[in-house]
Amino acid sequence: MTELPQTRGRLTPDRPLSDLTWLRVGGPAEWLFQPADPEDLAGFLAALAPDIPVFPMGVGSNLIVRDGGLRGVVIRLGRGFNDIRIEGTRVIARAAALDAHVARRAAEAGVDLTFLRTIPGSIGGAVRMNAGCYGAYVADHLIEARAVTRNGEWLTLTPQDLNFAYRHSELPEGCVITEATFEGQSGAPEVLLAQMEEQLARRDATQPTKDRSAGSTFRNPAGFSSTGRADDVHDLKAWKVIDEAGLRGARRGAAQMSEKHPNFLINTGGASAADLEGLGEEVRKRVFQNSGIALQWEIMRVGEPAPGESLQADQTKR
Repeated sequence: MTELPQTRGRLTPDRPLSDLTWLRVGGPAEWLFQPADPEDLAGFLAALAPDIPVFPMGVGSNLIVRDGGLRGVVIRLGRGFNDIRIEGTRVIARAAALDAHVARRAAEAGVDLTFLRTIPGSIGGAVRMNAGCYGAYVADHLIEARAVTRNGEWLTLTPQDLNFAYRHSELPEGCVITEATFEGQSGAPEVLLAQMEEQLARRDATQPTKDRSAGSTFRNPAGFSSTGRADDVHDLKAWKVIDEAGLRGARRGAAQMSEKHPNFLINTGGASAADLEGLGEEVRKRVFQNSGIALQWEIMRVGEPAPGESLQADQTKR
């Protein structure tokens, strides 16, 4: 096995990842690295051989790790990366801080970042994916993000650098976000906290929050139709086109599209990553056949198939 640089953090070989993802599937990481602090992370990456791939992993809330696992080093930030500070109407959160915790701490200080409250995951992932809810996105509030490059150098990234789009940023390959600074409007703490309670109640009424899922499976359709013509599809919802294709509750093994919200892919117990990804691809295929809309994955799928499996190829046009 490849020898890796010395670190003050924790390096674990052949670490199963299934217990670190919300869907509870996936093979092992060749190495799992949990740095002690940002300086430990930067030093490790600077000394790591450039041909070894790295994959920054958050809390696994929007992720399918394939059954064969991940080669190289999976980086998972922990206790040294979850600090939250409030400075006036600015909130500085390290990358492992949970979105919900940041929203709550901000509200208690009279800063409105309530849109983060119902977003599953951590701040690093929220910045990387330009997470949003109720019409507000990270791009609307981010001042800057701090990150470490694949070769261990520090970067300060502005929203312009990240070139945010819907559920997308242009984060440099191998870059690990360590901290983000947000600006929010002032508000009365009791009003902001009450608003978040209403958001939670609305979410729980419409989404399968008690099931094992990874949040929304597919992005809402936007941009161009399957014909390449600029149609007005911006108001379409992924759940609606899935429902119209008769796929509410569709199953493959223990993988299922939720009966409660058909854009939620759930593990009902014992599903493999191949079951979940295969069902997702079948949904994409049948939605395309029914409506001509090519759904795009919102859940990230990474890693390799198990021995004897082939990668589930996309079955619809893009």
